[in-house]
Amino acid sequence: MSTKKKYQRYTITSALPYANGPAHIGHMAGAYLPADIFVRYLRSKGEDVLFICGSDEHGTAIEIQARREGTTPREIVNKYHEILKSTFAAFNISFDVYSRTSNPGHHETAQGFFRKFLDEGKFLQKTSEQLYDPEAQMFLADRYVVGTCPNCSSTEAYGNSCERCGSDLSPDQLIDPRSKVSGSTPVKRETTHWYLPLNDYQDWLQQYILEDHNYWKSNVYGQCKSWLQQDLHPRSITRDLSWGVSVPVADAEGKVLYVWFDAPIGYISATKEWAAAKGEDWEKWWKDEDSALIHFIGKDNIVFHCIIFPAILKGHGEYIFPENVPANEFLNLEGEKISTSKNWAVWLHEYLEEFPGQTDVLRYVLTGIMPETKDANFTWEDFKTRNDSELVDTFANFVNRVKVLTVKNFDGVPVRQELTSRDTQLLNSVQEAVTAAGNDLDNFRFREALNEMMKIARAGDLYLSDLEPWKLVKTDKIAAGHVLNLGLHVAAVLATVAEPFLPETAQKIFTLLGIAPVKWGQLGETVLVPEGGQLEKIPHLFSRIDKKVVQAQVDKLERRKAEREAEKAAAEAGGAEAPSIAPVKDMTTFDDFTQMDIRIGTIVEAEKLKKSKKLLKLLVDTGLDQRIILSGVAQHFAPEELVGKQCTVLLNLPARKMAGEYSHGMVLFAEDPSGKLHLVNPEYLIPPGSTVN
Repeated sequence: MSTKKKYQRYTITSALPYANGPAHIGHMAGAYLPADIFVRYLRSKGEDVLFICGSDEHGTAIEIQARREGTTPREIVNKYHEILKSTFAAFNISFDVYSRTSNPGHHETAQGFFRKFLDEGKFLQKTSEQLYDPEAQMFLADRYVVGTCPNCSSTEAYGNSCERCGSDLSPDQLIDPRSKVSGSTPVKRETTHWYLPLNDYQDWLQQYILEDHNYWKSNVYGQCKSWLQQDLHPRSITRDLSWGVSVPVADAEGKVLYVWFDAPIGYISATKEWAAAKGEDWEKWWKDEDSALIHFIGKDNIVFHCIIFPAILKGHGEYIFPENVPANEFLNLEGEKISTSKNWAVWLHEYLEEFPGQTDVLRYVLTGIMPETKDANFTWEDFKTRNDSELVDTFANFVNRVKVLTVKNFDGVPVRQELTSRDTQLLNSVQEAVTAAGNDLDNFRFREALNEMMKIARAGDLYLSDLEPWKLVKTDKIAAGHVLNLGLHVAAVLATVAEPFLPETAQKIFTLLGIAPVKWGQLGETVLVPEGGQLEKIPHLFSRIDKKVVQAQVDKLERRKAEREAEKAAAEAGGAEAPSIAPVKDMTTFDDFTQMDIRIGTIVEAEKLKKSKKLLKLLVDTGLDQRIILSGVAQHFAPEELVGKQCTVLLNLPARKMAGEYSHGMVLFAEDPSGKLHLVNPEYLIPPGSTVN
């Protein structure tokens, strides 16, 4: 297992979903499905596990959304909390508790953390001027101030950046600034906030992550290392809002805890809620060194769960720290980034309505493409192919064959005879797959574990095909019964290994076999299905999906895209300016941007890569070193065009293997509306290694 020791119990969390919208397949593949698979596997092994989640219900976005919709934050979070909770239940995500951060118990727990830090002098307090909306009567984050860009004159520049020209801005630089909330002109007012001095924890975090937990997934470890190679700074943990956990200080009216301070504490308050209902001791799950805390999240939450929350726990002094944080990357949809604002998503609640009784199909497909170490892509064509060729033709076909042949020819489970070499080969191959699947699950390799599960189904199907019990029963019924006995045994093993991935399907197989669910620890037993037992009737495990059904899903996405294009065309027809450049990507954060180490380099050598028509192999002098960088620009530039040119280089990317070669960074190019690429380089000669800020 990806831990340093064996633990007595496991505290498993999934990222708290934000309660301002429904969940989509990207959320499921990122944090909830992998956690559920892991939890079900641990339970099957007999481990003591607590699986925690809940709705994240505070923050600026929810308050502003409520203002726009003419309702209250409470009504917003109540609506989406119920949608999220019911959706997870329908997909059989087996939380022990699904709580919410608006509960009084959570407010009490989060305020308790704040008071302890305050009493022990572990906060800084700073006063500064911030923009204030006098009409909405609220302080404004930079993102909620808009105005005219001083560089390109775009009238829709934000207080932190202009999306048209890419300039970094401050609200003071905007011409005619206005509040995005009310449209009024903001004014400056002084405000005081409390800060967590992350720099006080930097040495400890470096030891904790870079030394003690260097076995974390490469994408997680790499992002943490990048953060820790820079100086950490104090981070504000309070905000001026009316909605949230109020700051428990007498002179702090109108101030709440920053959502990324209070939200992770929600794991603890949810545990308290569960323990109170069960009459259990909550502290052993959070304060006992024999408990392993494991967070399942998406990559956008890595810094909060690996750096900020551990610093909070360390500062408190009574809690265990995350043993592992197996974060996943992002899932794309039909080649495009999933976008809530563009409605480019497969919404889980819609899937439940349009594919009734097929939750295991989506669980299977999402596991098969799970973005464990890099972004992945969901397509409806692949969804159908995996269902038809893998679940129907392989998995269900094997179980159905052994069931039909047994019911047709025997009254109950037939008798097993002395094992032959072919039987031993079958059992050995099945056991090898079980062992490999367990090792993969221990190490959060869910796609590989799923492949091992399918090896069991294929081994059973091949065994039936080789020995042909449908023919054998006509000449030697005892021998045919022996073959089917082993086939039913393999079906029981298959159901056990499948249960973490396909819980409904696994239960159907156990029902068919007339046995209680088999646990992982029983898989070494030679007999799992007793002789003479009666097989039960069950519905089909899986059915083929009609082309028209998946085409309808593709058409729905295309309609959404067409609607966006129509809105754009209507804006143009109405005289609104519509730039012919690529649409703005979803918002990132300033903290994420500061992680990128961008420098000036010089291209020393360039050559075509023999194994690729698209890649050029560049040797770049970065001022720090000379490194190989592969760039997909061979169809735009001849190698000799680039030699000697200065360039802009993103240095702190993990090495990536392409066409047999490793690339150690990225050279930046700009693509104009016609699709032509341009090397991004400085106007004047700049020493290699100079930073781009």
